[in-house]
Amino acid sequence: MRTVHEFPRPVRELENVWIPLPDGCRLAARIWLPADAEGDPVPAILEYLPYRKRDGTSTRDCLTHPYFAGHGYAGVRVDMRGNGEADGLMYDEYLPREQADCLAVIDWLCAQTWCSGAVGMMGISWGGFNGLQVAFLRPSALKAVITLCSTDDRYADDIHYKGGCLLNENLGWAAEMLAFSSRPPDPLLVGERWRAMWRERLEAMPLLIDPWLSHQHRDAYWKHGSICEDYGAVQAAVLAVGGWGDAYTNAVGRMLEHLPGARLGIVGPWVHKYPHFAVPGPRIGFLQEALAFWDRYLKDRDTGMDRQPRLRAYLMDSVRPATSYAHRPGRWVSEADWPSPDIQTRAWHLAPGRLGDTPVTAELEHCSSQTVGLATGEYCAMWLGPEWPADQRADDALSLCFDSAPLEERLEILGAPELTLSLSVDRPRAFLAVRLCDVHPDGASTRVSYGILNLCHRDGHEHPAELEPGRRYTVRVRLDDVGYAFPPGHRLRVAVSTCYWPLIWPSPAPVTLRVETSESRLTLPVRPPREEPEVDFPAPEAAPPEASTVLRAGHHHRTVSQDLATGETTLTIDADFGEARIDSHGLTSGSSAREVYRIHPDEPLCARAELHWTMTLSRGHWSVRTESYSLMWSDAGHFHVHARLDAFEGERRVYSREWDRSIPRECL
Repeated sequence: MRTVHEFPRPVRELENVWIPLPDGCRLAARIWLPADAEGDPVPAILEYLPYRKRDGTSTRDCLTHPYFAGHGYAGVRVDMRGNGEADGLMYDEYLPREQADCLAVIDWLCAQTWCSGAVGMMGISWGGFNGLQVAFLRPSALKAVITLCSTDDRYADDIHYKGGCLLNENLGWAAEMLAFSSRPPDPLLVGERWRAMWRERLEAMPLLIDPWLSHQHRDAYWKHGSICEDYGAVQAAVLAVGGWGDAYTNAVGRMLEHLPGARLGIVGPWVHKYPHFAVPGPRIGFLQEALAFWDRYLKDRDTGMDRQPRLRAYLMDSVRPATSYAHRPGRWVSEADWPSPDIQTRAWHLAPGRLGDTPVTAELEHCSSQTVGLATGEYCAMWLGPEWPADQRADDALSLCFDSAPLEERLEILGAPELTLSLSVDRPRAFLAVRLCDVHPDGASTRVSYGILNLCHRDGHEHPAELEPGRRYTVRVRLDDVGYAFPPGHRLRVAVSTCYWPLIWPSPAPVTLRVETSESRLTLPVRPPREEPEVDFPAPEAAPPEASTVLRAGHHHRTVSQDLATGETTLTIDADFGEARIDSHGLTSGSSAREVYRIHPDEPLCARAELHWTMTLSRGHWSVRTESYSLMWSDAGHFHVHARLDAFEGERRVYSREWDRSIPRECL
C-alpha cells in the first residue's frame, strides 16, 4: 500500500472534541479537516462507533480520515455513548437512543463553520450498520453512505442467528463486548473523573447475550434497525462493500436489488476488513473509490460514479483448502444490474452419492456426528489467523455427500447456490447444514459456500413451528453468495449434515434425516463466458500510519483435540492480539482471548462454550485491566449462561460482578 504524505489541502487534527447531546451527555470526537476549512467549508464524513477512537481504531483511523481531509473533507470519528471518552452508558447495540444521538451529531456537524452542510457516513461492521440505520431516518443533511461488511437484516445476517439457528458467535461477541466496553476513558482527556466514569460503566454493564438469546425468532427486536423492513425509506446514495471471506456479504446483493436510489456494490475476496488493507489480496484503492463516490454525492461533481456498473465482484479461481490466504487468484468482473439478467441457473439432481442430470428415485438415511463442523473456521473471519475453512474431507466423511462427475469445462458461478431437499426427520427440532465444495482431483475438498436452516423455520423466521416426525417436507436452503470458478477435472460436492459445531448450537437430540432424491436438486447461478469490459481499480494508498511501538507481538492458534477415554472433542482458540503503545500520547493497550468449545460425538447436550477475555490499558504508573469470563451450556428445555466481569486498578481488584441466566429454548 502506497503512503501519501502530501495532499491537495493541508490537514489539521483536532485530537478530542466534545459534541453535546440534547440530554446533557457529551460524545467524544477526533476530527481531521483541511487547515483552511473555516474559510472554505467542506462536507463531513462521519464514522460513529463504540470501538474507542483513542486506542481501539486509532491505527486504521489514521490511515483513512486524514486522507479524506487532505482531499477536501472533514473526517470525523465519534465514540458513541458509554464508550471511550464519551459520557453516558450503552445498554445494547443499535437502540433508538444510539440513532437519536447520531442525528444530534449530524446536526452539530452542520452547525460548524467549517462544514458545508453536507454529510456522509462511512463504517465497517457496527459503523456500516448504523450508517444504514441513520439513513433510514432520512436526516436531510445525510446525502451518502458507504457501508462495509454490514447488513440490511439484523436477524438473518448478523452474528446472532443464521437460518434460524443459534450462532455460537452470539456468545462470542457478547463476551468480547463485555470486556471491550467495560474499560475506562483515558485520564489524559477526561481528567480525574475517569474513575467515576469507569465505576458507572462497570455497574451498568449489560450482559448483551441476555436480550440476544431471549429473542430467538425474527420479532420486533430484530426488525428495529433492519432497513429491509422498508428499503424505500433510504434515500441517500449507498456504496455497499463486502468480501467473500466475510459473514455479511449476502446483504450487498439484496441492497442492490431493493434500494430505490443511487446504489453500487463492490465485493472482493476479503475478510472483515477495509479493502485498502484487507486480506486476502488483491487489495484495491478503496480510498480513491470512496473519494469519487463522495465527490459525486456530497459535492455534486461528475466523477463517473453514475456510469459504474451496479456490481463489481471478484471471481475467485479454485484454490486448495487452507486456513489462511495471503492472496486469492481470480479476476474482477462486473454486472450492469443486479440481479443480473445474464446469470443463468443450472440444476444438478441428487442421487445416491452423486449429482446428475436426471432425477433418480431413492431414499437415503443419515445421522450426523455432533463433531461435524470442526473444519469450518470462523463464522466471521477478521483477526487474520487460521480462520478460513480447512480441508473439508474430515467433515465430508461425517456427512451425506453427493458428487458430480469431473467437470469437462470451466464452471463460473456468481450469486447464491440453493439446495432443494425433500426430507423427513425423526425429531420435532432439527437443523440442516449444507456445504458446496470444490473437490480436487486428489480428493482435497475446498468449501466454496454454505447455508444453514433450522427446519422449524422452514416457512419463515417470524413464526417457527416444530416438525412432525416422519412427515415429508420440501425445503430450500439458500447458501451464501459467492463468486467462484471450478476448473475442468474438478468435481462439485454437496455435503449435508444435521450438525455444524461449533458454528451453531446443536439441536437437543441427535437427528436422523431421510432424503428422497427424486425431488431434491442443487441449483447454481452460472455466469456464462462473455465479452466484457475490464474492471480496473487503482492501487491501494492511504495516509501515513500512526507511530506506535509494539511491546508484545500477537499470535493466533487453533487446535482440535479428542479425549480418547471419553470421546469428548475440544476446539481451543488462543488469540493474543499483542500490546502496543501509541507514541504521540503514550497510551498502551493490549488484549488476549481464549475460546474453548466442547462436545461429545453422540450427545448434543454435552455442548459447552467457554470464553475468557483480558483487556489492558496503561500509561506510566497508571494501569487498569478487565477480565471477562463467559460460559454457556444447555439442556433440552433451556439455555444456561454464566458470566463474570472483574476489573483491576494496578493489581487491586476494584470491581466484580456475576450473571446467571436460564432462557427457554424456542424451536431451537
